[in-house]
Amino acid sequence: MEIDGQIAGWLTIKPFIPRCAYSGTVELSVYVDEKFRRRGAARTLLEEAIARAPALEITAMVGLIFAHNDPSLRLFEQLGFARWGLLPQVALLDGVHRDLIIMGRRV
Repeated sequence: MEIDGQIAGWLTIKPFIPRCAYSGTVELSVYVDEKFRRRGAARTLLEEAIARAPALEITAMVGLIFAHNDPSLRLFEQLGFARWGLLPQVALLDGVHRDLIIMGRRV
């Protein structure tokens, strides 16, 4: 996504698990540059992905979000995602072990 001619953020859609049983399930990743946060960029990107999902034969979407990232968790919840799981202390971020919350949504 560009805002004012600058890259403001991006969203990726990738296979969740590369086995045919999961072919309709994808993992979403979204990032917005700090200069462009709180302007609705992440919401716009996620809404576009949700809208395009049926045409891409996506049946479920998963987001893996650090448990301390309250703004992202709230945004995903506002867009119809629910907490599907917790992976405790599976990430090491800046020397701190972090929990990962699995947010999911059926399409």
